[in-house]
Amino acid sequence: MIRQKSFENDKSTLFLVATPIGNMNEITYRAIDTLKNVSFIAAEDTRNTIKILNHFNIHTKLISHHEHNLVTSIPKIIDLLKEGHDIALVSDAGYPAISDPGYELVLKAIEEEFNVVPISGCNACLDALVVSGIAPQPFLFYGFLDHLDKNKKKELDLLKTYKETIVFYESPHRIKKTLSLMLDIMGNRNIALCRELTKKHEEINRGTIKEILEVVDDMKGEMVIVVEGCRQEITEIHFDQSIKEQVDEYIEKGMSTKDAIKEVAKLRKVSKNIIYNEYHKKA
Repeated sequence: MIRQKSFENDKSTLFLVATPIGNMNEITYRAIDTLKNVSFIAAEDTRNTIKILNHFNIHTKLISHHEHNLVTSIPKIIDLLKEGHDIALVSDAGYPAISDPGYELVLKAIEEEFNVVPISGCNACLDALVVSGIAPQPFLFYGFLDHLDKNKKKELDLLKTYKETIVFYESPHRIKKTLSLMLDIMGNRNIALCRELTKKHEEINRGTIKEILEVVDDMKGEMVIVVEGCRQEITEIHFDQSIKEQVDEYIEKGMSTKDAIKEVAKLRKVSKNIIYNEYHKKA
């Protein structure tokens, strides 16, 4: 157990500072004060962060910390903490570690028993959730689905029975394909598609997936999709045969093992992986 009393010790501190996701005025006074007073700011992209610093007349030294240099940047930041420096971690926009770099550094800082302190601010997930018109709790933040369609289908198949509201991030060039897959796998649910949150061209589209698909072609900018949870009652179906017996019966009728497993999965309304694992498990 590691017990952190953030402001009752003299340890160095890693501050996780939320930055604006669009509108510069949404930065907090506390965030500005923190960025001015730490020794270093570790930034996902120093070119983006310098715009924020210049806007608020902040002159703290920047260092780079992104997903491609974790192996070198994490030890460097930990060494600076050991030397007694306080450090602020920022992503390009929003909260560090929420679909952005930060998690691995946080783990290492905790392991080394430094203070890890959040500095509140903007988050696209929560912004979209509260304006969606869809039940805000309970909810599941999923972030980005896999960019490969076959993997995305598997993820959506696992999520389709969740009763919680689910929040996804998506890029504009994949949004139509993603919504189409959601429609096929999860059904025509109510969603909110939010883009350019807090910016001049902020747009919030509320409706069914089919309705949103009709207007999505001309949309640009990073997007947040809020999807209502499954509303169908899932009833347990009892079968006289075991899974193995059912699969074998289809095989005897001339099906391949793969197709037989797929057919039993469809019959039982469960993932093919569940049927596959049950059929092939060792006695």
